[in-house]
Amino acid sequence: MKIAFLLLAVALSSSTLSSRAAADDSFNTGIAAAQSGDFSTAATAFDAAAKQHPSAGAYVNLGLAEWQRGHAGAAILAWERARWMDPFAAQAVQNLKFARTVAQLDDPPLKWFETASTWLPPNAWVWLAGANLWLAIGALVLPRFFRWRKSGWQQWLTALCGGAFLFCLTANVGVVSRTDIGFVLRRNAPLLLTPTKAGEPVSTLNAGEAARRLKTRGDYYFIRTAYGSGWIDRRDFGLVSAE
Repeated sequence: MKIAFLLLAVALSSSTLSSRAAADDSFNTGIAAAQSGDFSTAATAFDAAAKQHPSAGAYVNLGLAEWQRGHAGAAILAWERARWMDPFAAQAVQNLKFARTVAQLDDPPLKWFETASTWLPPNAWVWLAGANLWLAIGALVLPRFFRWRKSGWQQWLTALCGGAFLFCLTANVGVVSRTDIGFVLRRNAPLLLTPTKAGEPVSTLNAGEAARRLKTRGDYYFIRTAYGSGWIDRRDFGLVSAE
């Protein structure tokens, strides 16, 4: 049984190493292609690297390659995904600010708890919520279990951790809510009245424009933009949390 478990562990480790090696190969291919001015190949390589082993660096470089190709929507989406993974990715933040200034686009409108959720990576809120919950329970239960004398710091710790838990829980709601935010990938992408190929266009959208997905039907998303609502082909719209 131990041998079988060891073999399984080795196999999983080998698979992980192989995946990272493939991602590194794709990333290096992208760097070489970008340095030679072949941004189409670079974008393909960085996209493969991001899918094989998602990282803020891969998405930042993917955005740069897409921007050089003239694909503003894809570039903004890539940088938003980099910021989703790492809110402290300064290059992604700077690139987004520059791109939106050039394209005259607004930042996606966020609710207060969604804004709070951008302060840390998504997974960090889950860990913080769990840690604060157990600290609050421990501060409440352990003194009674060990019959310690009650003191003010125990009550303060319970209240502090309980409040932090509730805030982290709210931030987690913001993370989930932000998964429906996306960006238009194609210039003059049609916003349709119905989710069909023959749907009547309501308006056209700019590449990189932010919107919120409200529902999905087949190959179409029903989205709400700052100027109206309608259906858009899924190929013309990318969600910030890569599916």
